[in-house]
Order: sequence, then structure tokens, then C-alpha cells
Amino acid sequence: MAEQPIWRKSSRSSANQGDCVEVAGNLPGRVLVRDSKDRQGPVLAFGPGAWRAFVKDAAN
Repeated sequence: MAEQPIWRKSSRSSANQGDCVEVAGNLPGRVLVRDSKDRQGPVLAFGPGAWRAFVKDAAN
């Protein structure tokens, strides 16, 4: 059986039902990102290096 993503809400998401991003980092070799307001919608998948670069760039 394939592993299921374990989603967590980004610490940078709005607490007032605004912009909400969820991240699942428990799957081997990839990090998944989705909009928590559209959980059945599209999911972005990043490799570990691309995710680190994205987080580093977003922090700046």
C-alpha cells in the first residue's frame, strides 16, 4: 500500500480563513503543496532540492 501524505498547515497561513497552504513532507523524495480551501484540487510536487530552494527564496 502506498504511503498517504500527512498534511500540515503552513505556519505562514492566515488564521482568519484567508490564504491557507498545506504541506506534506512525509513522502520519500518529494514535498507536496496544496490549497487547504480546495483539498481536492491540484497538488504541486517538489523534489527536496527544489523545495529547499523555494523555501529559501520565499524567506527572502
